[in-house]
Amino acid sequence: MADLAFDHVEMEQSLHLEDRLMYLLQCAMEENCVASQAYEIQRDNPNWHLETRRLMKFTARVLNTGTADFRPHIPKHLWEWHLCHMHYHSMEVFATFDIYNGQGVKVAEGHKASFCLEDNQCLPGTEPKYACANYGDQGISVNCADIYRHNIDCQWVDISELDFGLYTLRVAINPEFKVPEMSYDNNAAICSLLYTETYARAYDCKITRP
Repeated sequence: MADLAFDHVEMEQSLHLEDRLMYLLQCAMEENCVASQAYEIQRDNPNWHLETRRLMKFTARVLNTGTADFRPHIPKHLWEWHLCHMHYHSMEVFATFDIYNGQGVKVAEGHKASFCLEDNQCLPGTEPKYACANYGDQGISVNCADIYRHNIDCQWVDISELDFGLYTLRVAINPEFKVPEMSYDNNAAICSLLYTETYARAYDCKITRP
Protein backbone atom coordinates (compact mmCIF):
# COMPACT_ATOMS: atom_id res chain seq x y z
CA MET A 1 0.00 0.00 0.00
CA ALA A 2 1.16 3.54 -0.72
CA ASP A 3 2.17 5.94 2.03
CA LEU A 4 2.63 9.61 1.15
CA ALA A 5 4.81 11.88 3.28
CA PHE A 6 4.79 15.67 2.90
CA ASP A 7 8.19 17.39 2.92
CA HIS A 8 7.63 20.35 5.27
CA VAL A 9 11.33 21.31 5.22
CA GLU A 10 11.20 21.93 1.46
CA MET A 11 8.10 24.04 1.98
CA GLU A 12 9.70 26.12 4.77
CA GLN A 13 12.84 26.77 2.71
CA SER A 14 11.03 27.69 -0.51
CA LEU A 15 8.20 29.82 0.91
CA HIS A 16 8.26 33.43 -0.26
CA LEU A 17 6.04 36.31 -1.37
CA GLU A 18 5.43 37.57 -4.87
CA ASP A 19 3.25 40.46 -6.05
CA ARG A 20 1.88 39.65 -9.49
CA LEU A 21 -0.22 41.69 -11.94
CA MET A 22 -3.68 40.27 -12.47
CA TYR A 23 -3.00 40.54 -16.20
CA LEU A 24 -0.50 37.70 -15.68
CA LEU A 25 -2.97 35.68 -13.61
CA GLN A 26 -5.69 35.21 -16.22
CA CYS A 27 -4.97 31.54 -16.80
CA ALA A 28 -4.71 30.88 -13.06
CA MET A 29 -7.99 32.71 -12.51
CA GLU A 30 -9.72 30.35 -14.92
CA GLU A 31 -8.67 27.54 -12.59
CA ASN A 32 -9.88 29.34 -9.43
CA CYS A 33 -6.35 29.79 -8.11
CA VAL A 34 -6.93 33.20 -6.54
CA ALA A 35 -9.11 34.54 -3.74
CA SER A 36 -12.76 35.36 -4.42
CA GLN A 37 -12.05 39.09 -4.03
CA ALA A 38 -9.95 38.98 -7.21
CA TYR A 39 -13.00 38.00 -9.25
CA GLU A 40 -14.95 40.91 -7.75
CA ILE A 41 -12.15 43.26 -8.83
CA GLN A 42 -12.22 41.73 -12.31
CA ARG A 43 -15.99 42.24 -12.49
CA ASP A 44 -16.15 45.79 -11.07
CA ASN A 45 -12.90 47.48 -12.10
CA PRO A 46 -12.35 48.27 -15.82
CA ASN A 47 -8.59 48.41 -15.15
CA TRP A 48 -8.55 45.16 -13.17
CA HIS A 49 -5.65 43.76 -15.20
CA LEU A 50 -3.37 46.49 -13.75
CA GLU A 51 -4.14 45.49 -10.15
CA THR A 52 -1.76 43.17 -8.29
CA ARG A 53 -2.30 40.15 -6.07
CA ARG A 54 0.05 39.08 -3.28
CA LEU A 55 0.89 35.40 -3.56
CA MET A 56 2.56 33.24 -0.93
CA LYS A 57 4.42 30.65 -2.96
CA PHE A 58 6.13 27.43 -1.90
CA THR A 59 7.21 24.05 -3.21
CA ALA A 60 5.15 20.97 -2.41
CA ARG A 61 7.25 17.79 -2.39
CA VAL A 62 5.46 14.52 -1.66
CA LEU A 63 7.38 11.26 -1.23
CA ASN A 64 5.86 7.77 -1.43
CA THR A 65 7.44 5.85 1.47
CA GLY A 66 5.02 2.93 1.22
CA THR A 67 5.18 -0.55 -0.31
CA ALA A 68 3.02 0.09 -3.41
CA ASP A 69 2.61 2.85 -5.98
CA PHE A 70 0.19 5.71 -5.31
CA ARG A 71 -2.30 5.75 -8.18
CA PRO A 72 -5.16 8.19 -8.85
CA HIS A 73 -8.62 6.94 -7.94
CA ILE A 74 -10.37 8.09 -11.11
CA PRO A 75 -9.94 6.29 -14.46
CA LYS A 76 -7.75 7.84 -17.12
CA HIS A 77 -10.58 8.79 -19.50
CA LEU A 78 -12.04 11.06 -16.79
CA TRP A 79 -8.83 13.03 -16.18
CA GLU A 80 -9.15 16.77 -16.69
CA TRP A 81 -7.02 18.84 -19.06
CA HIS A 82 -5.49 21.91 -17.40
CA LEU A 83 -4.53 24.66 -19.78
CA CYS A 84 -2.26 26.51 -17.32
CA HIS A 85 -0.07 23.49 -16.72
CA MET A 86 -0.58 22.01 -20.21
CA HIS A 87 -1.22 18.50 -18.95
CA TYR A 88 -3.92 16.27 -17.52
CA HIS A 89 -4.66 16.28 -13.80
CA SER A 90 -5.62 12.90 -12.40
CA MET A 91 -6.62 14.07 -8.90
CA GLU A 92 -8.80 17.14 -8.53
CA VAL A 93 -8.20 17.46 -4.78
CA PHE A 94 -4.68 16.18 -4.17
CA ALA A 95 -3.72 18.95 -1.75
CA THR A 96 -5.23 21.78 0.27
CA PHE A 97 -3.39 24.89 1.52
CA ASP A 98 -5.19 26.83 4.26
CA ILE A 99 -4.35 29.71 6.63
CA TYR A 100 -6.10 30.16 10.00
CA ASN A 101 -6.07 33.05 12.46
CA GLY A 102 -5.56 32.78 16.23
CA GLN A 103 -9.24 31.95 16.75
CA GLY A 104 -9.05 28.99 14.38
CA VAL A 105 -11.01 30.75 11.63
CA LYS A 106 -9.89 30.08 8.05
CA VAL A 107 -8.79 33.43 6.61
CA ALA A 108 -7.18 32.34 3.33
CA GLU A 109 -7.20 29.19 1.28
CA GLY A 110 -5.10 28.17 -1.66
CA HIS A 111 -7.98 26.47 -3.46
CA LYS A 112 -8.19 22.71 -3.63
CA ALA A 113 -5.08 21.96 -5.64
CA SER A 114 -5.36 19.41 -8.40
CA PHE A 115 -2.22 17.64 -9.44
CA CYS A 116 -0.71 15.76 -12.27
CA LEU A 117 1.06 12.92 -10.45
CA GLU A 118 4.51 11.89 -11.65
CA ASP A 119 7.93 10.69 -10.50
CA ASN A 120 10.04 13.86 -10.43
CA GLN A 121 12.75 12.56 -8.12
CA CYS A 122 13.58 8.98 -7.10
CA LEU A 123 15.95 7.48 -4.58
CA PRO A 124 19.07 5.74 -5.97
CA GLY A 125 18.18 2.39 -7.54
CA THR A 126 14.62 3.41 -8.39
CA GLU A 127 13.66 4.21 -11.97
CA PRO A 128 10.93 6.82 -12.54
CA LYS A 129 7.84 5.21 -14.02
CA TYR A 130 5.13 7.88 -14.17
CA ALA A 131 5.12 11.03 -16.30
CA CYS A 132 2.53 13.70 -17.08
CA ALA A 133 3.62 14.49 -20.62
CA ASN A 134 1.82 13.04 -23.65
CA TYR A 135 -1.13 11.72 -21.62
CA GLY A 136 1.21 9.35 -19.81
CA ASP A 137 0.27 7.14 -16.89
CA GLN A 138 0.19 9.04 -13.61
CA GLY A 139 1.13 8.06 -10.10
CA ILE A 140 3.96 8.19 -7.56
CA SER A 141 6.24 5.15 -7.40
CA VAL A 142 7.59 3.71 -4.17
CA ASN A 143 10.70 5.71 -3.15
CA CYS A 144 9.87 8.51 -5.60
CA ALA A 145 8.60 12.04 -5.05
CA ASP A 146 6.20 14.27 -6.94
CA ILE A 147 7.40 17.87 -6.74
CA TYR A 148 5.25 20.90 -7.51
CA ARG A 149 7.74 23.73 -7.49
CA HIS A 150 6.94 27.24 -6.28
CA ASN A 151 7.34 28.66 -9.79
CA ILE A 152 4.42 26.63 -11.16
CA ASP A 153 1.11 28.43 -11.70
CA CYS A 154 -1.31 27.96 -8.79
CA GLN A 155 1.33 26.65 -6.37
CA TRP A 156 0.47 29.42 -3.92
CA VAL A 157 -2.01 30.91 -1.50
CA ASP A 158 -3.49 34.29 -2.47
CA ILE A 159 -3.08 36.39 0.69
CA SER A 160 -3.83 39.81 -0.82
CA GLU A 161 -6.52 40.62 1.76
CA LEU A 162 -4.64 39.19 4.75
CA ASP A 163 -3.49 41.53 7.53
CA PHE A 164 0.11 41.28 8.73
CA GLY A 165 0.46 39.05 11.77
CA LEU A 166 0.83 35.52 13.13
CA TYR A 167 -1.20 32.68 11.63
CA THR A 168 -1.32 28.92 11.27
CA LEU A 169 -0.59 27.35 7.88
CA ARG A 170 -2.04 23.91 7.22
CA VAL A 171 -1.07 21.83 4.18
CA ALA A 172 -2.79 18.49 3.62
CA ILE A 173 -2.08 15.81 1.00
CA ASN A 174 -4.79 13.37 -0.15
CA PRO A 175 -7.06 15.26 2.29
CA GLU A 176 -10.26 13.50 1.27
CA PHE A 177 -8.68 10.05 1.76
CA LYS A 178 -9.75 9.11 -1.78
CA VAL A 179 -6.70 6.86 -2.20
CA PRO A 180 -5.99 4.28 0.54
CA GLU A 181 -2.65 4.59 2.34
CA MET A 182 -0.79 2.66 5.03
CA SER A 183 -1.16 5.68 7.28
CA TYR A 184 -2.56 9.18 6.96
CA ASP A 185 -0.64 10.39 10.02
CA ASN A 186 2.13 11.93 7.87
CA ASN A 187 -0.07 13.54 5.20
CA ALA A 188 -0.32 17.04 6.66
CA ALA A 189 1.83 19.77 8.15
CA ILE A 190 0.66 22.44 10.58
CA CYS A 191 3.06 25.38 10.85
CA SER A 192 3.31 28.74 12.51
CA LEU A 193 3.19 31.45 9.85
CA LEU A 194 4.60 34.94 10.28
CA TYR A 195 3.40 37.41 7.67
CA THR A 196 5.04 40.84 7.53
CA GLU A 197 5.11 43.69 5.04
CA THR A 198 8.23 42.34 3.36
CA TYR A 199 8.30 38.58 3.92
CA ALA A 200 6.48 35.48 5.15
CA ARG A 201 8.01 32.61 7.10
CA ALA A 202 6.67 29.18 8.06
CA TYR A 203 8.30 27.53 11.08
CA ASP A 204 7.72 25.03 13.91
CA CYS A 205 5.98 22.67 11.50
CA LYS A 206 4.42 19.53 12.93
CA ILE A 207 3.50 16.51 10.83
CA THR A 208 -0.02 15.31 11.45
CA ARG A 209 -3.19 13.84 9.95
CA PRO A 210 -5.29 15.89 7.46
